[in-house]
Amino acid sequence: MSKQVFLAGFIVCAGVLASAGLYGNPVVAQSAAAEKPAVYTYVAEWAVPRAMWADYQKQMEAEVDSMKKAVADGTIVSFGDFSVLNHQEGAPTHGSWFSATSMANLMKMLEARRSAAASTSPVLAASKHWDYILTSTNHNGHSGTFTNGYLRVARWSAKAGSNDADGKILKSTMVAVLEKLLADGAIHSYTVDEEIVHSDDPGTMFVVFVANGAEGLDKFDAAVTDLRKNNPAGAAAYGTLVDAHGHRDTLARVSTMTNK
Repeated sequence: MSKQVFLAGFIVCAGVLASAGLYGNPVVAQSAAAEKPAVYTYVAEWAVPRAMWADYQKQMEAEVDSMKKAVADGTIVSFGDFSVLNHQEGAPTHGSWFSATSMANLMKMLEARRSAAASTSPVLAASKHWDYILTSTNHNGHSGTFTNGYLRVARWSAKAGSNDADGKILKSTMVAVLEKLLADGAIHSYTVDEEIVHSDDPGTMFVVFVANGAEGLDKFDAAVTDLRKNNPAGAAAYGTLVDAHGHRDTLARVSTMTNK
């Protein structure tokens, strides 16, 4: 969604919270543990030629009003645009997402955007393209429109033989960390996603959050640094779920995002 070892620390941080009992706030614990209705997210990523970055941004800005209308009428529940900061040769430079509470509404929004793009700009025709269709029951966010966000995406491959069928490990570790950051105002939103239409290995997990400004990134890193010192052994439970060798990070600047 710079390559730092933030989730290496995040694993430890999460385990620390779970095993040391640092999430003593019953409201946070209840919120993190509650099963939520599924959301479905469509992510479009583009490798835009550098000379056309401004053209791409203008096109995205032209779509903001129609996307906000789709949030207002309930077709989607969130959307956002981003530009990648940790560039890699041949990899995406820009992207966007939108989320809905059903695949039907997700496809409705997708078809509307495809129809609008059919007569548009050379910038998309000149750009390499990737799509992801994701689903999540672990998600939360603040309502409103935000223009100061930084997107962090961590992609994890499942470890062979891992088992967390009821999601208890995930909820008591990673989700609890993100809920605490959300409650403290350090992040605008988060999701823990998996693909519902697979273009990656089954079991791949995407941990996604949008920080509340660059300060939110610092707060996250500071929290990880502080908490990982308390109980490194607490990483064991979460560490049984993911393969660190399959881990990749993305850091991006969010030009605008809206949550219902």
